Amino acid sequence: MSWSGDGSREAAMVPPAEVDTYYGRPVLKPPVWKEDIAYYFFLGGLAAGASLLAAGADQTGRLRLRRGTRLGAVGAIGLGAIFLVRDLGRPDRFHHMLRVAKPTSPMSVGTWLLTAYAPLAGTAALAEVLPRRWRRTTLGRLVDTAARPAGVAAALAAPAVAAYTAVLIADTAVPAWNEGRDLLPFVFSASAAASAGGLGMLVAPPEEAAPARRLAQYGALVELVASRQLERRRSPSVEAYLTGDARRCLTRARGLTAGGVLLSMLLGRRSRLAAAVSGAALLAGGFYERLGIFRAGVASTKEPRTTVRRTPQAPART
Repeated sequence: MSWSGDGSREAAMVPPAEVDTYYGRPVLKPPVWKEDIAYYFFLGGLAAGASLLAAGADQTGRLRLRRGTRLGAVGAIGLGAIFLVRDLGRPDRFHHMLRVAKPTSPMSVGTWLLTAYAPLAGTAALAEVLPRRWRRTTLGRLVDTAARPAGVAAALAAPAVAAYTAVLIADTAVPAWNEGRDLLPFVFSASAAASAGGLGMLVAPPEEAAPARRLAQYGALVELVASRQLERRRSPSVEAYLTGDARRCLTRARGLTAGGVLLSMLLGRRSRLAAAVSGAALLAGGFYERLGIFRAGVASTKEPRTTVRRTPQAPART
């Protein structure tokens, strides 16, 4: 409503916009990714956090923590690669992406990150399983010598490995992911830290697992705060996080993460059983966090209101 030149009121010429699409069909196509990608997101983050923890354990002489997290890192990245290649459909598509290096493409950067990170994590893990009789050979001495620098290099690459998948999905047109582009890297990195801390509590005795407990507590706190901020956004896409399968997964993630870190603080220093239960809860929480975010993104593409946004009307001219 506006005022005309003679002082009378007149209706605005442009009525408020209504969200509608052709026969109610979605504006965007859902992502072609299957849930294998969500599994890869979790496992890649776990591997990155475990490498970071393993490098610290190596520097401080925590041998059982180092062994468990080095093996956990290479196992997680190996299994994650299987899920990634399975989603691609054809294994040769991965190495085809190595024909170019495009810094502006999160997928290209991620491909090169994995290609650099996996051999480093593998070299560090190989030193843990090399048979004793081989350690006196030239190959054994070479592996032992390379293990520490390889572990440090893997730890240096770990933050990027943990966070690039968040940048990858935020760079798409999927509303729930794109609108969370400033928070998703914090969620993914913190979830990776909490999951790695959980792994450390599973594989090492309490007297060696203090760094794992601290990493889990820090990661869980940041993850819970960032996830809460993501769900409090005033945007139509937020509904995707608060309804359906995504809501159920994220509710489980919060409960498992909060319960796991609380148990580690109360009993994790004294009880190996409590530490193991806490670690398993944190791992499960990290898994459900990635699965919930993935499902929220898919759901947001099916709702026209999350894509066709209502914009404020310009004031009518007099």
